[in-house]
This record gives sequence, C-alpha cells and structure tokens, in this order.
Amino acid sequence: MDKDIQQRFERITAFVEARLTPLFDPENGSDHGFGMDDTSRALRALRYTVQAASAVNGLLEKRASAPELRQVVDQALEHNWDVLRSIARMWEDHPDFQKEFKGHSWDVLGI
Repeated sequence: MDKDIQQRFERITAFVEARLTPLFDPENGSDHGFGMDDTSRALRALRYTVQAASAVNGLLEKRASAPELRQVVDQALEHNWDVLRSIARMWEDHPDFQKEFKGHSWDVLGI
C-alpha cells in the first residue's frame, strides 16, 4: 500500500516538475526563476513548495514502522497530497494530466 502511495506522489510530482522546469530555462529569454524579480521569486517558491510536499519517503517509513504515529503521519501525507493536487490542477487541461491527480487525499491514502 505504501509503495502505491509513494508512486502516486512520484507521478504527481513529475507532472508538476515537467510544467515548472521549462520556466527555469534561460533560453526562454529572461531570468526565469534565477533573478530577484517577483516572478522569479514566485517560481522558486512554487518549486520549493513542490519539493517539500513531495518529500514523503520518511513519512511513509514512519507510517509502516511506528503505528502509534499513524494518525499524525496520515495527516501530514494528506496535507502534502492536497498541496500537490492543488498545484497540479492548475494544468488540468494539459494532455498529460491524469485523473488520479484530482483524487482526494483519503482516496490516495486509503483511509
């Protein structure tokens, strides 16, 4: 079960990263994320948010090894999924968008 959850997090993260990465390409004609303008700062903040929300391996390990922490771990996983889901849905019309990215955290975590 946790392997499935990890794979779902990996898929949604890959989808979002694939949308963000081109915005940091200097060949696009601007600082795109590397400058100190507000757009660059917003891009960096979004990327950091995605990276933080997708870092679930340690949580999944705790979920399996510390049943007394299960409720807290599940809450953290739910929050992280909801953050990624909200970001991914900005590209809901993209051909690579998968239906599972719309799934609520309780569906993803099976709780």
